[in-house]
Amino acid sequence: MLNVLNFKCDGLRKYLEENKFRGFKANQIIDWIYNKKVFDFNEMTNLSNVERKQFNDILKIELPLIEKVQKSKDGTVKFLLKLVDGNLIECVFMMYEYGNTICISTQVGCAMGCKFCASTVNGFLRNLELCELMGQILVVEKYTRKKINRIVLMGTGEPLYNYENVVTFIHEMKSKMGMSNRHITLSTCGIVPKIYDLAKEDLNINLAISLHAVSDDKRKTIMPIANKYSIDQLIEACLDYFDKTKRRISFEYLLINGINDGEDDAKSLVSLCKRSKAHVNLIPVNEINENDFKESKRLKEFYNYLLDSGVNATMRQKKGVDIDAACGQLRLSYSK
Repeated sequence: MLNVLNFKCDGLRKYLEENKFRGFKANQIIDWIYNKKVFDFNEMTNLSNVERKQFNDILKIELPLIEKVQKSKDGTVKFLLKLVDGNLIECVFMMYEYGNTICISTQVGCAMGCKFCASTVNGFLRNLELCELMGQILVVEKYTRKKINRIVLMGTGEPLYNYENVVTFIHEMKSKMGMSNRHITLSTCGIVPKIYDLAKEDLNINLAISLHAVSDDKRKTIMPIANKYSIDQLIEACLDYFDKTKRRISFEYLLINGINDGEDDAKSLVSLCKRSKAHVNLIPVNEINENDFKESKRLKEFYNYLLDSGVNATMRQKKGVDIDAACGQLRLSYSK
């Protein structure tokens, strides 16, 4: 039996027509699921009793199950979700003055091996399907009773290694839930060929690069992907993305005490930003058990240097630290 959440809009219409239903029934089902948050055919009152039974015979509406909810003192909510196959993923709901944001996972586990991130500790298991990407949004909106205004693909996993499903998800968020692509940010550790591919998709989403170091040698010590793609290669891909989409690139820079917070690091980052026209999102490192990285003592000094040098920079507000929901803290600790 097929899961409705795995259909594109036009795919559901085609499937229903092939099964002798009128095509507009797809629009009705989509409205119930994505706007009204009704996940049972029997509760879709503009379907006849016969149609409800027929749909139940050929389709299912299957979402991740909420296994655990943790609420931070700052209002952040972390969800542990159980997938159909028993695997577990996490997503995080955050409230800001400019709207409600969800940070979603794109894979079960992660293979990238970044030293500062707990998500990679237990390795990679599989990609998330479209229904599991969409399901995170639907489950959280249903639970919180709040409309999500922005999506960041910054949870567990490397989005560009789940390329087809992620691109489809972005298209479907616009067509089914009216989400502007400008309110979607994809974070990647720097899969250069896929950045070129993404630039051709006409999505115009925000692209955030997990940079975290400004020399190849230093970056290799904390991010294994740097052994495959150099910073020069990464910057060229970013410039191509900017040229094609006119969307400014953001560099995520996790400031680690004694590792990447020196004066030379700051100067090199300024040069890199001016070359690439990038914005810097400066992130205080969040401590995890798997390493001894500490928050930089030069955070404000480093931040002010960027601003004084004409770099457009922001300092990320910490959210959900007390429930291990902040940047780099999502992990599969529950599977240990």
